[in-house]
Amino acid sequence: DYLKLANPLWSARELRGRVVEVRRETVDSATLVIKPGWGFSFDYQPGQYIGIGLPVDGRWRWRSYSLTSCPAKSRQSRSITITVKAMPEGFLSTHLVDGVAPGTVVRLAAPQGNFVMPDPAPASVLFITGGSGITPVMSMLRTLSRRNQVTDIVHLHSAPTESDVLFAAELAELQRSHPGYRLQVRATREQGRLDLSQIGDEVPDWRDRQTWACGPEGMLTAAEQTWSAAGVDERLHLERFAASRTAVHGQGGTVEFARSGKTLTADAATPLMEAGEKAGIRMPFGCRMGICQSCVVGLLDGHVRDLRTGVEHEPGSRIQTCISAASGDCVLDV
Repeated sequence: DYLKLANPLWSARELRGRVVEVRRETVDSATLVIKPGWGFSFDYQPGQYIGIGLPVDGRWRWRSYSLTSCPAKSRQSRSITITVKAMPEGFLSTHLVDGVAPGTVVRLAAPQGNFVMPDPAPASVLFITGGSGITPVMSMLRTLSRRNQVTDIVHLHSAPTESDVLFAAELAELQRSHPGYRLQVRATREQGRLDLSQIGDEVPDWRDRQTWACGPEGMLTAAEQTWSAAGVDERLHLERFAASRTAVHGQGGTVEFARSGKTLTADAATPLMEAGEKAGIRMPFGCRMGICQSCVVGLLDGHVRDLRTGVEHEPGSRIQTCISAASGDCVLDV
């Protein structure tokens, strides 16, 4: 339509944004500055994430990334930032770091997530981050600095080497200019991983602090165990980037796409949308993250399983194909 031709960021059906800058952070990471188009709300909270989608080899690929920008600054500049680390198995992350040029138009999913910093902030805070797990905390730190609420923050950050530390110069400046911010960086290749069972050696008053932790799964599991054993688990806030899919109970099965007249075999961990697209079926889609409901179809027969919760859906249900997998043989109305 005319409006789309005049302004590619305008769409009544989906959120869009334009990449205006790609800024290298480390050898394998970069910050993308994105200018969202019509309909995007800048009233997000520090610590939340967005979905970003872009066409790669003819297919729209989606991933979620934490916002690293400060909401108040975003409202002024009408832009947001995400910082992406290229992962060996992460096709889209590598493309975002090495292959996206300024001017590229991307699709966006609205900010969401409960891993957030309240206003006002707690009197004493502990951040525990590892690798790219620092990204949501960076939004919090930038926000707290802007609010002048950097009063008593201890930050334990782990990375393979010092050259792998994201935002190293900004963190050093934050520590220099704010006596209430104490940063300890651990280079795990030389010093080994942080042992959270001995966290009292690093932070004697850790039980009294509201804690936000984001990083590798092993680190987060250790944090859960340590805080729970101390009876202060209500003071621990976790963010898992790759939400662990619940244990697979079924063995997948034969999936029949009733309208398309196609049948295929799918395992119990592959989303039905992905399985259908690989077979050449035109599947309805939107965010591909279980948010927008654009991919919902009818389940005519059999059972499918929600990969996030493990809940099984029965015949007659309407299911989100982007987050559901076959749990035995099933028939879909698509």
